[in-house]
Amino acid sequence: MEKILITGANGQLGTELTISLCKKYGVENIIASDINLPKSTLPCQFIKLDVAQKADLERVIANAQITQVFHLAALLSAKGESDPQFTWDLNMSSLITILEAARKYQINKIFWPSSIAVFGRTTPKENTPQHTVTEPDTMYGITKLAGERLCEYYFKKYGIDVRSLRYPGLISNKTLPGGGTTDYAVDIFYQAIETGTYNCFLNRETFLPMMYMPDAIKATIDLMDAPKENIKIRSSYNIGAVSFSPEDLAKVIQKSIPDFTITYSPDFRQQIADSWPSNIDDSAAKKDWGWQPNFDLDKLSSDMLKNLKEKLSNSIF
Repeated sequence: MEKILITGANGQLGTELTISLCKKYGVENIIASDINLPKSTLPCQFIKLDVAQKADLERVIANAQITQVFHLAALLSAKGESDPQFTWDLNMSSLITILEAARKYQINKIFWPSSIAVFGRTTPKENTPQHTVTEPDTMYGITKLAGERLCEYYFKKYGIDVRSLRYPGLISNKTLPGGGTTDYAVDIFYQAIETGTYNCFLNRETFLPMMYMPDAIKATIDLMDAPKENIKIRSSYNIGAVSFSPEDLAKVIQKSIPDFTITYSPDFRQQIADSWPSNIDDSAAKKDWGWQPNFDLDKLSSDMLKNLKEKLSNSIF
């Protein structure tokens, strides 16, 4: 039976992935961890863990006889720019600690998330290829690019079965975002329902790749379930779902909330967004392990509004 450790379990992705893994493997086989206590009760065991503390991380892996790690703990793009050195230390030291632990304690599989932040201004913005120029402009993107190289290195040199996805912007109706450049695509729904207006920190025509959280969870689990021989890319797979601009999203929301208005006040996050692709070529993921998203923009928007209206009416945050 698999014994799974999730780091960064309180984050936007971690919260929902933890619940899905509990359903798949049983709550007794999942250990969720984070540097902070969870804001809501998780169905499985939770431990407070600072992934920067190598001895503590290894102790948990050894004592619990962990066979899989979903290593999600990281500082994201916008927040990472406020403290680049800490972002490097946290994002990189914890990853190499887990990769080394995989050698020492015979961890079967590791999942580590990369991001479209690995791309930069010199990357082709349209239909961004799987293999292309990667010259990131943020410390977060630099750590993700370095992490991709580490993952492939440990696979080739030591045979560590580490798997990764380059996530686009993630949109969730259950958890708030954690300091990313694509956060507007979550906050806009809250503001549309609560105030009827939104002031966006990106300009109206900033097209970015996005993904609804159920698709992100599906992609993660599908990748980890795929036979080892099907995983041809050991750096990180491109995955896509939908691409849109703030203006596009506002128009879709107006189908349900006709009086909703949006204004634009681009800030420092605009420069970050300008360095990222508009849409992604994920044909390698589709070919190798059958990736296919379920949500387009209309379906995403409808589901977000439905769930958030219920959530806000019940005052559940």
